[in-house]
Order: sequence, then structure tokens, then C-alpha cells
Amino acid sequence: MKPHAPHAPTAFAAADLGATSGRVVVGRVGRDSLELTETHRFDNTPAQLPDGLHWNALGLHQGVLDGLREAAARWDIASVGIDSWAVDYGLLDADGALVGNPFHYRDPRGGAAVEDVWRRVPARDLYRITGLQHLPFNTVFQLAAEKNLDRARTLLLIPDLLTHWLTGTVGTEATNASTTGLYDARTGNWSTPILAALGLDAAVLAPLRRPGDHAGTVLPHVAAATGLRPDTPLVAVASHDTASAVAAVPATTADFAYISCGTWSLVGLELDKPVLTDASRAANFTNELGIDNTVRYLRNVMGLWLLSESQRTWRARGQRHQLPELLERAAAARPFAALVNPDAPEFLAPGDMPARLAEYCARTGQHLPDDPGAVVRCILESLALAHRHTLRRAVELTGRPVRTVHLVGGGSRNALLCQFTADATGLPVIAGPTEATAIGNILVQARTHGLVADRRAMRRLVARTQHLKRYEPSGDTRAWDSAAARVGLS
Repeated sequence: MKPHAPHAPTAFAAADLGATSGRVVVGRVGRDSLELTETHRFDNTPAQLPDGLHWNALGLHQGVLDGLREAAARWDIASVGIDSWAVDYGLLDADGALVGNPFHYRDPRGGAAVEDVWRRVPARDLYRITGLQHLPFNTVFQLAAEKNLDRARTLLLIPDLLTHWLTGTVGTEATNASTTGLYDARTGNWSTPILAALGLDAAVLAPLRRPGDHAGTVLPHVAAATGLRPDTPLVAVASHDTASAVAAVPATTADFAYISCGTWSLVGLELDKPVLTDASRAANFTNELGIDNTVRYLRNVMGLWLLSESQRTWRARGQRHQLPELLERAAAARPFAALVNPDAPEFLAPGDMPARLAEYCARTGQHLPDDPGAVVRCILESLALAHRHTLRRAVELTGRPVRTVHLVGGGSRNALLCQFTADATGLPVIAGPTEATAIGNILVQARTHGLVADRRAMRRLVARTQHLKRYEPSGDTRAWDSAAARVGLS
């Protein structure tokens, strides 16, 4: 039975799509309460087709519908918000039909188009306009390799595509638009000069929405399929999952850094304006939009992808190592026996990650033991060094002091990584919430409904209601200094 008590918390549904799975989470928000319930989780498995690596967009849509149906069966849902990874998109033709399955950002096609884009818009000019970290899968490079643009009338990023299927409306949420390489970080709009230089039709890009904007109401067939009220609104949340995660960082002071840690580690600071200097471009930092027109000044670090791909490889060999066992063995392994730069290009694509780690170590004069515990220690120490290096460069480039690191997302459950990050940075690490992305999604909806006053109030509510754990630095930082020098992360 759905609760109807007049002072009961209000229920919001968040569809949170990650690179390996999606889920629908219901958040019940009151003045001093924030409770989460996952109603449905589903796999997000890409498909390798003859023309490349693709997402199963229709499967994601069905997973969202299934989750919303479970949510509506239990609560009176006030609104729905959708977030996902960045850069990838679907194309719609003149009839509104999807033009092929969206490509996966790990498909190599974008990298092949980088030089062509740079011939039209030099890398320095591209950064001066967009402030975007160079990644070969950024939307601008994918579009340069796109073969279906002549059939396309509308481009929608993944959360906006799913919003369109639920509501029939068309728009592009701005935090995700800021990851495309087509968005002007100075004006807050699509970049006319970049579109003109690349020969892209501006009409293909949907109007921009901001976090908190109304994005339509569910279509009649969606209401019938899910049990949602026919007037249930969709709210444009911070639809880039990292923007939602940063919105939920439980910081109580301004001198914090964040690490949104999962498949990727997004490491950076929250600023009031972008940093578009040549030094920032050389350091490959990005200026992406956050809620309230803040700037997420960060770098992508490869993240726990290295660990998840290693586990997948071991499972395929019949070696079913559970994560607690791996972490226990890693804690007992010899410190700094082997290290890698997690951002080396050979670690980007799916594949046999332990073999790639071993090849990297052999090439750099190291020996990577075959023991899975030692491999995991190599991964976690290397990630901690990358976290440290990125945070120190962010402080140098912005002049912003950092006294606390907030590590949110799935990686906050990894106690060994949290402790290594504290030890490497010499800063306390506050781990949690694990469900930061879903929480940020839900709190933007709650703010739209008047239940939370502002960004500070959102963060205070997270700090009061969610489980957090503090890790203090320990050990000799000189050992981390020496380790960093070995892999060029000083």
C-alpha cells in the first residue's frame, strides 16, 4: 500500500545508469531524513557488432520501465530523474526513430578522428572554448567519425534519449552537454564556432536544460506500463552521473576535494568559474558543469575498471576470487612491489587486464607477481598515486587549498583504497556515501519540490543521514614519494 500520511517523506525515483549496470532507486526525503531503496537493478552489457561496440539502448529503456513499475507499486512517486555516464548519444531521424544503436565510448572510432578535428579546430582553441579534458571518446570526436549524421535530425545524450522515450520531449541537460566538446564553457551555450568549423548543423542539437528544469510528464503508455500517475513529471537532474555525485558530496566547508570513484575516478575541485589556461590544458584538466553553474574542475583517472576487468578475466578462467578475499590478500602483499600509471592507453579497452598489467611492468623493468592479491595491491596503490598526483596538480593550477578529500561512490566501500588514498595524499579521506549519484539525482528533484533549500542544505542533509567513514593518513609519505617517481606521478 502506498503511504498517504500528510507528513510522510516524499518519494522520488532516480534512474541511475552506469557503465556495467543500471538501477532505479527510490529516495524518500523529509526535513531531516533521506532513505534509499533500490527497486530494480539490471545489467548494462555492451554488444560487439561488425561495425563496432554498442550500447543496448532499448534494454536500458526497458530496465528503467521495470524499475519504475516496482517503485510505483510501493510509493506515490512525486517525480523521476535520469542520470548516466557522459559523451555517448543516440541519433533520431525525421520520424523520431533511433538511427542505430548508440556507440560505446570504448569503441576506438573517436580516437581515429582526433587529428581531423584538430585540423579544423586546433587543440588549444578547442580547450579555450570548451575547457574540456582531451579524451579520444569525447562526443566531438565521435561525431567526426559518425556515418549516420546525414539521416539524423536530433542528437540526444543517453539520459536525454531515455527522457525523450518517457515523455516525448526533446532537450539536452547542461551538465552532460558540458562533456561533449561542443559546449562553450564561457557562455553556457552550444559553441557556434565549433559547430561551424566541423560542419555540424546546430539544429541537430536539442535546446539546453538546467538541473531542476521541468522535462515533461510521462506519456500515457508509460503511465499505463509503470503505474505512475499520468501527470508524473520528469525533472532534469544533473544528468551526468559525476555531476549528481558531486552534488551529494557531504562537505561542510569549502576547502574540500572530491573523488567520485567507480569504473572511473573523477578527481577534482568545485570552482565558481572555469580555468582555461594553457597550463590547465597541458595538465589535461576538464571544466565540466555542476549544479548551480559551478564548475567541476577535474581529471578522469582510469579507476576501478582495472580491478573489475581483472576480476572478469579471472572468472572466465574459473578463478572465482571474491572481493573481500582479494582485498585481504592485497593488504598482506609487499608494498610497492609493482606499480603502473592507470591512465596508460593500453588499459582503456576491455580485455585481459592482468596480462596488460604484467606487460606494462615488464616493459618498465618490474615484475608483477601472478598472485591475484599482489595484482590487486598493484592496482590500488597505483590508483592512490594517481589520485594524489591529480589532486596536487589541481591545487597548483587553481591556488585552492584542500584540507579534506571526500571519496564517494562504489569505491568508498573499498577500505584499502580509501586508506591508501589518505596515506598517499597526506590528507584525511571521508568515504561515502556509496550511493552518491542516486542521492544527488534525488536531491535535485527534492529541491525542485521545495523540500531542500539550496546546495549547502543538500550537502548537510547527506552528512546528517548517510553512513560516512573517516580515514586518517598513516605511515611515511616518503615511501609514496619514491613510488610516485617510479611511474611518473610525482
